[in-house]
Amino acid sequence: MAGPLNGFTVVEMAGIGPSPFCAMMLADMGADVIRIDRLTPGFLGGGGTIIDRGRRTIALDIKKPGAADVVLRLLDKADALLEGFRPGVMERLGLGPEACLARNPRLVYGRMTGWGQDGPLAQAAGHDLNYIALTGALHAMGQAGHPPAPPLHLVGDMGGGAMMLAFGVLCGLLEAGRTGKGQVVDAAICDGASLLASAYHGKLRSGDWINRRQSNMLDGGAHFYGCYTCADGRYVSIGAIEPQFYRQLLELCGIEDPDFERQWDRAQWPLLRGKLERLIASRTRDQWCALLEGTDACFAPVLDFEEAPRHPHNQARGGFIETGGVVHPAPAPRFSRTPGQARPVPAPGEHTETLLAELGFADADIRALRERGAIA
Repeated sequence: MAGPLNGFTVVEMAGIGPSPFCAMMLADMGADVIRIDRLTPGFLGGGGTIIDRGRRTIALDIKKPGAADVVLRLLDKADALLEGFRPGVMERLGLGPEACLARNPRLVYGRMTGWGQDGPLAQAAGHDLNYIALTGALHAMGQAGHPPAPPLHLVGDMGGGAMMLAFGVLCGLLEAGRTGKGQVVDAAICDGASLLASAYHGKLRSGDWINRRQSNMLDGGAHFYGCYTCADGRYVSIGAIEPQFYRQLLELCGIEDPDFERQWDRAQWPLLRGKLERLIASRTRDQWCALLEGTDACFAPVLDFEEAPRHPHNQARGGFIETGGVVHPAPAPRFSRTPGQARPVPAPGEHTETLLAELGFADADIRALRERGAIA
């Protein structure tokens, strides 16, 4: 397997949300990701979805005698660990950072939680919506006069969680390569989502942000940055912020109304949005695409998940691939010399005996684990 992470081994404790997505990203880039599945995966991971692609997998009942030792022996030769349990769970299993780093001082121990490893909320249950609610980001999303709109779990779980965990683990691996010492990466979704909102905190302090939904340039308040309904009930997006792009939008749309010359007059935005709504509603989405797509008017059709893979731009770049009959996004980012690759989705426990043999377990040892109920 090629890829920029070829040669690195990552052990993943099966879970849900950001941790498996992080593991998928590392596997796509060539890391040997070994997932510790449950014997009965159920809701808590190992369900065979697209984000489970690219792993080798061993199924264990971690509470049975000998199972934790299997994990420790995997970690002895691993570069990194990913786990997404509540604080303290790994310690109770005998797999906490102290135990693991004592055996493998170079190990980068990646911990993924919503609230973080400490603090008054650390032991409380939560999900993406709760974590971004605490950051201020959720308050800014949605229409004025309505409760904040729950976004897809891209802002918290995937952006603030999985990508920050991947960044943290890779930083740890770089540092361990210089010093020979591993460390714990405490990746909390609320921390990561807060970091993603840094620019908005800056805008608020500088007076460039009104602390009300749909009152600012990027939250749907401005007429030149938002989504509109077309004559056929489908949607388009417009993001003509810069004056030259805004001017092209007006010219291509045939807008000669002098009110539109007051682009940055916030008091005019509701009026101008209403006028633009009526104009966009006069043509179908395809008609607007024929007029505006590919120009500097900063325009794109709003595609659904079925339409997106069929768009000519996505097709030209190979932005979507097919695995096992499922069309899904290709690995990203792209590398010129060591490209990533999406490998198949394994069945939970598919590589149990192979991995045990690699760790030096004899046939008798494997039978003993099976008799204890540690493996199937």
